[in-house]
Amino acid sequence: MAAIVSEPLCRPLVYRDGLRVELQVRRPLVPVRFSPEQVGLEMLVLCGQLDLLIRAQSQQFQEQLGRGCSPEESDGFQTQGSEILDQMLQCLEHLPKPMPQLEDYLDTVGLSAMFPRVEVFLIQGSPVDMLETPPMDEYLVHVSRLNQLLALSQQLDEDVQHLGSHKYIPHQLSVIYQVLSSFRGVQVLSDVRRDIELNFRQVKQHLVVEDGRRHEPQLAAQYLSWMLQVTGGLTSLVLSMPEELTDDLHPALAFMSQFLS
Repeated sequence: MAAIVSEPLCRPLVYRDGLRVELQVRRPLVPVRFSPEQVGLEMLVLCGQLDLLIRAQSQQFQEQLGRGCSPEESDGFQTQGSEILDQMLQCLEHLPKPMPQLEDYLDTVGLSAMFPRVEVFLIQGSPVDMLETPPMDEYLVHVSRLNQLLALSQQLDEDVQHLGSHKYIPHQLSVIYQVLSSFRGVQVLSDVRRDIELNFRQVKQHLVVEDGRRHEPQLAAQYLSWMLQVTGGLTSLVLSMPEELTDDLHPALAFMSQFLS
């Protein structure tokens, strides 16, 4: 029996490059104009994001080598890296014409020196770690420690004044002590840490719950006053940002000062 040939249900159109639509997913709905100062600050943020991405991929390479495997980039590395680079190029569009090349701009404003991994990535297109520690590596670590110290101090201050039981206050105080110990060479924080060492045992012993005791443990007035002095002092110290706490922040602060002055 002869096969019956029917007309196709549809005929696909030939792709025409001229009809291609440029994706605008990551562009704002409302046009935004950045000043040169805003471009500089935004580029600092984007370089930090790309640097973290490169560091994570480099760490993954090291783990793969440790397992005896050949280093392979993660599926999303190039995609995420390309998205950040695209945002950088969009930022440069806000600068006066002619728009500078990305590498030239980073060199001119000093971001290449702050983020050498980013500079190498722009040149080679692959993540490479540094033999020497770049100046911005400690920035996020230091900011994280400061934020942790501030949050823990504020929480302890709140709990001491309003909780009906102070049973877990020694534990909270010990956590603050551990964070203080992570700061090296900061004399004012070392003094607070030493003050906690001198009083911690008495505070902990004071809050020990005896068998048959009906009431929840509460700090005596003398310990309550001391505790509030510690938490209040730490909160004020972090918020005031004295010079002793800004050493690891200096590269970023120096960069921003050229745009904020």
